[in-house]
Amino acid sequence: MPEQPKPPGLIQRYREELQTRHYARRTVATYEQWLRRYLRFHSLRHPREMGSAEVNAFLTHLAVDLQVSASTQNQALSALLFLYRELLERDLELEGVVRARTPRRLPVVLTLEEVRSVLQRLNGTEALVAGLLYGSGLRLMEALRLRVHDLDFGRQELTVRNGKGGKDRRTLLPQSVAERLRPHLQEVRQIHQRDLADGWGRVHLPHALARKYPNAAVEWGWQWVFPQQGRWRDQGSGEEGRHHLDPSLVQKAVRRAVLAAGISKPATCHSLRHSFATHLLERGQDIRTIQELLGHSDLKTTMIYTHVLNRGPLGVSSPADLL
Repeated sequence: MPEQPKPPGLIQRYREELQTRHYARRTVATYEQWLRRYLRFHSLRHPREMGSAEVNAFLTHLAVDLQVSASTQNQALSALLFLYRELLERDLELEGVVRARTPRRLPVVLTLEEVRSVLQRLNGTEALVAGLLYGSGLRLMEALRLRVHDLDFGRQELTVRNGKGGKDRRTLLPQSVAERLRPHLQEVRQIHQRDLADGWGRVHLPHALARKYPNAAVEWGWQWVFPQQGRWRDQGSGEEGRHHLDPSLVQKAVRRAVLAAGISKPATCHSLRHSFATHLLERGQDIRTIQELLGHSDLKTTMIYTHVLNRGPLGVSSPADLL
């Protein structure tokens, strides 16, 4: 009698359920990591034997013992809620859990001169990416995941696919960056053609597009705008291709540029996005338009930039300015 295949384990079923619902690969990896930590915390007991009390104990441990941030604790909670509600089909009662405190921090915003000073100290691909973070208000991963067909030079706009919250949106493609993107794309196309000649040239496609359009992976429009230098090979599937640029390369380059510019603010790549929104407000752009460009679901998220400007209903003037 042939041996029956072993049924998939809990973690594999959890991973597959996330993938079936089109969660981003990074989210799948992060949620899986939280599931593993939850199981280790409770001595590898099966989640079916546990419930609200064990989830509350784990979340409290994160807040009290490890002193994680509120966003980290909420991320762990989301991973466990998915486990119980979607995979095990059980609800949780979360009363009594100790919540990590949510600090209310204003974004780090650079002046126009500071932005100019930082961008002037960047070169090559990192300079182009940083130019889009500031000129288009993109998040770092949104910029790195751009594909060639997402750029519309004629309309001077670009499309962000599957941004935060799984939403698409359009935003500005600044002329100053577009002029430098054209020769950059010519070089990228030459690399792609060499890859094709060498038997490579396939790019990872989201979700089921690879099955629906078998040839799309080699088409020019689907290639990354910012591909990495080296080619990769998946050891499990044997799939070959070229991934997009690693975010750490841009993060380190921007940090070096900030230090070289003599800027004391703890500015990062995300500070360029904050500066994009703030500078638009300073020029009189309405808050609703900025909300759309940034891809915020809630206007309250965008309103934080009015506090940076000391504008809005809470805005006041210093009496020193009347002297």
